[in-house]
Amino acid sequence: MPNNKVAFITGITGQDGSYLAELLLEKNYEVHGLIRRASTFNTQRIDHLFRDPHESNVKLHLHYGDMSDGAGLTNLITSIRPTEIYNLAAQSHVKVSFSMPHYTASVDGIGAVTILEAIRNSNLKSRYYQASTSELYGSTPPPQNEFSKFHPRSPYAAAKLYAYWVTVNYREAYGIHATNGILFNHESPRRGETFVTRKISRAVAAIANKKQEKLYLGNMDAIRDWGYAKEYVEGMWLMLQQDTPDDYVAATGVGATIRDFCDAAFSRANLNWEDYVEFDPQYLRPTEVNALIGDPSKAKQALGWEAKTHWKELAEIMVDADLKQF
Repeated sequence: MPNNKVAFITGITGQDGSYLAELLLEKNYEVHGLIRRASTFNTQRIDHLFRDPHESNVKLHLHYGDMSDGAGLTNLITSIRPTEIYNLAAQSHVKVSFSMPHYTASVDGIGAVTILEAIRNSNLKSRYYQASTSELYGSTPPPQNEFSKFHPRSPYAAAKLYAYWVTVNYREAYGIHATNGILFNHESPRRGETFVTRKISRAVAAIANKKQEKLYLGNMDAIRDWGYAKEYVEGMWLMLQQDTPDDYVAATGVGATIRDFCDAAFSRANLNWEDYVEFDPQYLRPTEVNALIGDPSKAKQALGWEAKTHWKELAEIMVDADLKQF
């Protein structure tokens, strides 16, 4: 019996994209991924999945493209005709979005409508997953769920808000199976090195190995709901397996400060974080988001999905991985 599950993943070279590709390949999907052309290799997170396309029964296919190239993206989707589309690509660094607001809006916002238009105009039966974010809630007090008020506090969050609502609109206007996954912070050893959790875990490993003396951070009082990315991609997949599209929060429901995460990470290497961490105002955002803690009740009830790894264990997993790299 031929396999008719074909997935297209934008952002396949990122943390979430690599874990999702692994999951879908295990489920015998044919997986297509969008990668940006660069003069250096940028596929490290998926190199272990790649096989020579000249071999037989290859399930992973990579395509050059960019979320800001509407025509190229549309042609690619029309050619692949995927049964499921996971839009994970983004300029996803909140602080950077203040420096690159136009680019962030183009990739994170307009990129989403480009894909939805491709589905609509090509009469595809593709199920669409939009990677939404807890940053949508901004200054709204926790716990935040599917009915909480959105109040974005960055160009990144504002661009993602457009993508969120255009996903809802195409679902309601055109009957597209389009779902928003409002994922709270999710991390792993594959997290980008400029994100605070990975910045901390790498610093711990470097300091423990006498390769670094200090770690400079911004707002230590910010509270986040940190989960394990490998678990969250299963939630993405479950969302698209539902007969009726909807919007879901994925979170642990447990919050911790950046100070708490630092303490857990440094303690894993038998270090006292206060001896090494210093404040640097350059890492403060123009508008801060003080507390994000998700209420994942709907996902648990409707999808049977529940986060198993909470922030302290996550910090230890990440530190162990970075220590191993040294």
